[in-house]
Amino acid sequence: MELLLIRHGLPVRRELTEGIADPELSSAGLAQAEHLADYLASETIDAVYTSPLRRAFQTAEPIASRRGLDITLVDGVAEWDRNSSEYIPIEELKQANDPRYLELMRGDWTTQEETPDEFSARVVGSLDAIIEAHAGQRIAVSCHGGVINAYLTHVLGLPVGPGFFYPNYTSIHRVAASRGGHRSIVTVNETAHLRGTGLPMGVVQQS
Repeated sequence: MELLLIRHGLPVRRELTEGIADPELSSAGLAQAEHLADYLASETIDAVYTSPLRRAFQTAEPIASRRGLDITLVDGVAEWDRNSSEYIPIEELKQANDPRYLELMRGDWTTQEETPDEFSARVVGSLDAIIEAHAGQRIAVSCHGGVINAYLTHVLGLPVGPGFFYPNYTSIHRVAASRGGHRSIVTVNETAHLRGTGLPMGVVQQS
């Protein structure tokens, strides 16, 4: 089967004094999601899964709606900072030379809810369960940069720890997977659908 791990589109900035931020997509993020759905329109997708966080769910909606598919929520592919009271797009942190950007680049683990090992086990277990349920099919999972890093790190056999690369907004990361446990990375940071749109892509690439 083929597993499509998709990072969500660009969310709005949200900073709360208490509670969970869980931001929705910005207008640019919604446009990114539509371009993503256009790009995937020629491919058969048998099921659509998503993190329960709003930015991931909204990214999955155009893909599912064009196929008449239901969206299945998977708690195990929520981001490591899912309960944070703030969400600031990393590009804004970089532009402002915010110390938090340097912390993220160093891979500092800021959540007290899970250790890196616990987060990795949650992600890998959840995605492997999806693979097991969809032999011979192509499945889309809308999720987060940390989740994508955790699973690709697992496939590559790298040590658990900070992310080793930056997944762009609505980027696609394809993994060929068998029930027998064999995993092979097919593409990383597939973002052809954003080329020439003028929409933001991430901290490294430009559209």
